[in-house]
Amino acid sequence: MNYILVTGGVISGIGKGIIASSVGIILKSCGLHVTAIKIDPYINIDAGTFSPYEHGEVFVLDDGGEVDLDLGNYERFLDIRLTRDNNLTTGKIYQSVINKERRGDYLGKTVQVVPHITDAIQEWVMKQAKISVDDDGVEPQVCVIELGGTVGDIESMPFIEAFRQFQFKVKRENFCNIHVSLIPQPNTTGEQKTKPTQNSVRELRGLGLSPDLIMCRCSTPLETSVKEKISMFCHVEPSQVICVHDVSSLYKVPLLLEDQGVVSYLCQRLSLPIEVRPRKMLTKWKEMADRTARLLEPVSIALVGKYTKLADSYTSVIKALEHSALIVNHKLEVKYIDSADLEAATQRDEPVKYHEAWQKLCSSHGVLVPGGFGVRGTEGKMHAINWARKENKPFLGVCLGMQLAVCEFARNVLGWEDANSTEFNPESSHPVVIDMPEHNPGQMGGTMRLGKRRTMFKSNNSVMRKLYGDVEYVEERHRHRFEVNPELKHHFEEKGLQFVGQDVEGERMEIIELENHCYFVGVQYHPEFTSRPMKPSPPYFGLLLAAAGKLPSYLAKGCRLSPRDTYSDRSDSSSPETELSDLKFLSLS
Repeated sequence: MNYILVTGGVISGIGKGIIASSVGIILKSCGLHVTAIKIDPYINIDAGTFSPYEHGEVFVLDDGGEVDLDLGNYERFLDIRLTRDNNLTTGKIYQSVINKERRGDYLGKTVQVVPHITDAIQEWVMKQAKISVDDDGVEPQVCVIELGGTVGDIESMPFIEAFRQFQFKVKRENFCNIHVSLIPQPNTTGEQKTKPTQNSVRELRGLGLSPDLIMCRCSTPLETSVKEKISMFCHVEPSQVICVHDVSSLYKVPLLLEDQGVVSYLCQRLSLPIEVRPRKMLTKWKEMADRTARLLEPVSIALVGKYTKLADSYTSVIKALEHSALIVNHKLEVKYIDSADLEAATQRDEPVKYHEAWQKLCSSHGVLVPGGFGVRGTEGKMHAINWARKENKPFLGVCLGMQLAVCEFARNVLGWEDANSTEFNPESSHPVVIDMPEHNPGQMGGTMRLGKRRTMFKSNNSVMRKLYGDVEYVEERHRHRFEVNPELKHHFEEKGLQFVGQDVEGERMEIIELENHCYFVGVQYHPEFTSRPMKPSPPYFGLLLAAAGKLPSYLAKGCRLSPRDTYSDRSDSSSPETELSDLKFLSLS
């Protein structure tokens, strides 16, 4: 087993997750089995109770693990399936050590950070690195470990010390450290500054870790003199200083690393049994990067949500839209709309903001209402849903978005004026969305319906069933506490809102479709978590097809795209027109 530790310096949020994912994809493209671990130094057990404004979205795994959004990057880039134990936190480590101490496993010893906490970290990493994350069940050969935060943070000290010891435990020839640092370029001088990187590397070396590769995040390509200066002061060869400048598409980052010899260096440093030149997979990434740059025809989606001030709150949603837009061959424009801005209170207090929000909505080709929690902005979301339904605009509601679509339909079509979710109005005389039996109101963390669950299709003519490849069922990831009231189902279906997907027992409503509408779909699950760059999520793909006006022809052709819209599986050319194969969606089970 080979281990690659990715650390960060100067500032947090520097791009360690993307770089770790990119290193993984270029190694996987060489035929290696790669896994990934994300370490978060915070004391929370997991990310489940975070506000999206804290660390961005909460990503959900197959086993129901609520984890950091970087694990979503790993899954999307590497096309793997991770588990909750691939996200390690200070809280998890201390909890496991304290449980051992309570059981008496330490035989009366004084339990300390060194060696007990540091040993627990090393044992966790070594155990998790061996667990297969691919469908073939093969044990990984390389484990990429991202240490969150910044070198020097007091929270991450036990982890740095653990890896200082770890490099000798697994032998230096099986351990490599990549340090990601910032090269600022002040506008006043325009000169690239190396001092922050020098200080960061000096601090890391003082803690016992010497970086093998220094990846420099900068706005423009690194000048040769700057690279040589970093090499001289940071005790590495110039070839070990890698420039990761800002690029137009994330798909270009793996290509950027590969062009600068990262594969050949890692191959030599870790004695990896691979061809030095990555093949087929990176060809597809180059295709995607080139294609992204060529997209001209725009398609706009109004994202009506509660956390629109921070794009990371909807990372997986945006990625799912991007994956679909790339296949549909349109340039995506996401219009972020704070749902509260669509409400009457905003019209009264801030009329300009209100009219700007409605102008954004009305000028969009499609409407997306993603999941979320809390009552704020729910009326605004229902206004947007009502507009999409009446104007025959493509609409996708995810989780809470589906629940609110049911509420809106109940109010404006069934005539139940006080129809609501018991989450927002427990006294409603028409509770169309209710608590699930599993919900424990006294506990927040881990009390939702989480992880991969099966959804059975109840109709052969469902648009969603066709988009999924005409399968009998799909398995998607859930994260919710409330569900559509099954006792009221027949009222909706009589008026054309069909529950085309339900759980195995037929008790939980999973997918809704509105009859005689171009595309009005709601899903209780979160399909964005399983979307991949070359395998977009079918609900999002359907939304983009409908927004681009291509859904009827796509369905008429048996859910096949025209040749110019597909990717090559075999071509070494970057042109998507060469050696084309039809794109056909398979079951996501």
